[in-house]
Amino acid sequence: MKRCIIVGAGSGVSAAVALRFGTGGYTVGLISRNAQNLEDLSKRLSDAGVTAFWETANAGDAEELDQALDSLVSRQGSCDVLVYNAAVLRPGKPLDVTTDDIAVELAVNLLGAHRAVKKLAPKMIERGAGTILFTGGGLSLEPFPEWTSLALGKSALRSLAISLYKDLAPKGVHVSVLAICGIVAPGGPFDPSKIAEEYWRVATRPVGVADREVVFQPAGTDPFYNDPEKAYSDVSVLPSHMRQASS
Repeated sequence: MKRCIIVGAGSGVSAAVALRFGTGGYTVGLISRNAQNLEDLSKRLSDAGVTAFWETANAGDAEELDQALDSLVSRQGSCDVLVYNAAVLRPGKPLDVTTDDIAVELAVNLLGAHRAVKKLAPKMIERGAGTILFTGGGLSLEPFPEWTSLALGKSALRSLAISLYKDLAPKGVHVSVLAICGIVAPGGPFDPSKIAEEYWRVATRPVGVADREVVFQPAGTDPFYNDPEKAYSDVSVLPSHMRQASS
């Protein structure tokens, strides 16, 4: 049986991803700061016949994250699929957020991802197989002032993912960043189960360089979803994937 570890396990995308991989034959390891949420998700997975393990850790705390990953590997076995979904979603314009705020949030939005990869990738390279998936976002393609810190983190995460893809693809390890370009909500175009299906596809049937970055934005959805009142319409540029689709 293969093993999946999800860092930043919650009730939205990560829960749907955990269920999709679990029902697809994986054991699932969950990491989050909130023990109650982990217990609830673990029970939901167990009720669906999925074997799940969990550990509490702040993804921005290097020691906690290392310990949690080590514990899950010792209980599950070596990781086949790593999903990094942890993020701090705190609004703030560029001149309102402090440098310290950005540094603390980057510890979760970026550095935790790098640390998790350094911890788990060596065994994947040794086996010549494995998948690393990062949850990205539309902010990495077209930032908005109100989400300065998160946009910085998602942009840097995108860069890390593509660098890792180039480095690890020849070694049998696929890396992808999945940019979710909308508000996740059940029943809509960004339904968690639909997004989870795309994570599953990329993990089990990647098509090479075309899947190093997957932009999840169904036709007809608004690429400027972070700016619903169009306050920045005069200074924004339609992201390249939308320009290509409309040309």
